[in-house]
Amino acid sequence: MTKKEANKKGALQPLPKVLVSCRGLDGEENVLAVAYCGNCSYDPPMVMVGIVPSRYSHKLIKESGCFVVNLVGKEYQDTFDYLGKNSKRDGDKLAFKNVQLENGKKVNAPLLKDCPVCIECTIMDSVITGSHEMFIGKIEYVHANENLIDNEGNIDFSRINFI
Repeated sequence: MTKKEANKKGALQPLPKVLVSCRGLDGEENVLAVAYCGNCSYDPPMVMVGIVPSRYSHKLIKESGCFVVNLVGKEYQDTFDYLGKNSKRDGDKLAFKNVQLENGKKVNAPLLKDCPVCIECTIMDSVITGSHEMFIGKIEYVHANENLIDNEGNIDFSRINFI
């Protein structure tokens, strides 16, 4: 098969796409769609999320020092798309889409009740990589729907129909 040069910007598509939820020090909550996300350490368990500094949630995450990574199933596609295309600067997008939040157990950030897996994280470090700031978060607590967890506590990701 003949190959030709492709766009560098999307050369690697990490999966799954996620919604990152956060809460500022004043209690303001927000959720944004994030395409740059992945594991970055297993001891201690850590993940990283890339957020453009001009995004509304960037300041909330920086000042609070924490965030939640919410894995999204296809049944949440419409909400994911809306949250990814609209800024809280323009209105209360969480109320508009009736996003159901609940408090995290370990961090001061909300998690999305309708997502099958929610990962609470405390920021350990961050790195500016060009267009994004990569927040490195130590995993503090993982919430998962009961039907996804095996007898050893492992998540069966094959049971989630990711976007």
